[in-house]
Amino acid sequence: MVDPRRDIHQYLADADANGLTIAYVLETHFHADFVSGHLELAAVTGAEICYGQAAETDFPVRHLAHGERLTLGDVLIECRATPGHTPESVCYLVFEHQGDDLPWAVLTGDTLFVGDVGRPDLLAAAGATPESMARRLYRSLHTELLTLPDATRVYPAHGAGSACGRSLSSETWSTIGDQRHTNYALRLGDQDSFVAAIAEGQPDAPPYFEVDSQLNRRQRPLLDEEHAPPALELDDLRARLAEGAVLLDTRSPQDFAAGHLRSSINVGLDGRFAEYAGDVLDPDRPVVLVTDDGAELEAKVRLGRVGFDRIVGHVARPGATLAAHPEAVETASRLRADELVARMETVDDLTIVDVRGLAETDAGTIPGAVVIPLPALPRELGRLDPRRPTVVYCASGFRSSIAASLLRARGFTDVSDLVGGHAAWQVVEP
Repeated sequence: MVDPRRDIHQYLADADANGLTIAYVLETHFHADFVSGHLELAAVTGAEICYGQAAETDFPVRHLAHGERLTLGDVLIECRATPGHTPESVCYLVFEHQGDDLPWAVLTGDTLFVGDVGRPDLLAAAGATPESMARRLYRSLHTELLTLPDATRVYPAHGAGSACGRSLSSETWSTIGDQRHTNYALRLGDQDSFVAAIAEGQPDAPPYFEVDSQLNRRQRPLLDEEHAPPALELDDLRARLAEGAVLLDTRSPQDFAAGHLRSSINVGLDGRFAEYAGDVLDPDRPVVLVTDDGAELEAKVRLGRVGFDRIVGHVARPGATLAAHPEAVETASRLRADELVARMETVDDLTIVDVRGLAETDAGTIPGAVVIPLPALPRELGRLDPRRPTVVYCASGFRSSIAASLLRARGFTDVSDLVGGHAAWQVVEP
């Protein structure tokens, strides 16, 4: 297994169905955007956890030297040190047969993506500058990967949607030759041009990135992917909230707007749930879930993938609870684009907040909007006045519901979000 996710049941089922034994867990680096499943797999299968030589952990691992090979039947795996995204980053060459001179594929982790390369700016807290890491990344790409044959298949750790790069493709694999000719980062020419382009303008790193990077170095509790969090009645919920828990409503933005428990934060379970939850939740605070019936375990496991393990319960019978306790329920204001136009014309102190990423806002924003990408919003709330009426928008209306609910939970008194997002605005733009 290479760079496995933390919930491992599907890997075990696939191995069993094919009569295979999981012998190694190969990690390309200390991931920041998810908690890897190396400890879970090792505990269940006895597999050996392998990292590059520069990796330092507080659990037993096998350190693979540059050029060291592992044998799996007739297949060979060769470790290549490729620092740059992180100091300990490695890639793995795959030789289909032991006698092959040329690799069939390379597993590139976060060093090389389809359409992009790994971001070099995640180690500021460790004293490494983006520029110094970008120079190491340039050397790794040009000496270890671009020297491979054009036909070598490229399998990266992530695709579109990951915050570990800017321009990741939705394609799951490519070839060295295709990337040599189409990947903008590999066509930048000299090292200085590469560094200037790669070290700046990266998307905001979500606050959980540093947490996950540290968890992946440590001996930590294993994920329980079998048991749902306990059901809580309203009195139990109130006690948990008084102790500092946050209420996370995982229903759709539409259902959330129709009625939700006061102070809830809405992150719909559809789509990039774990990433968006990690953007706005504090990893140190316990979480109580509100879900559609039967979705409690899924929500818990997906939060566990990004290191949120303190899921202390879920609201029992949420529909009935909302109906039985109207005093604890509020609705959320959602505006159509034409309603926003009218509000802009009549409300003098209106604040408009754009929570899209910087790459999205390059194509234009609603006039006067304050741009605060969603991952930055929790730490930049001081830029906004909670007493002023506020409208939040994103690309489609999903992230804006998250952001608006966060503002309400933090004391903003008049918050709406834009249904259909910037796309809807462009249709009616004055």
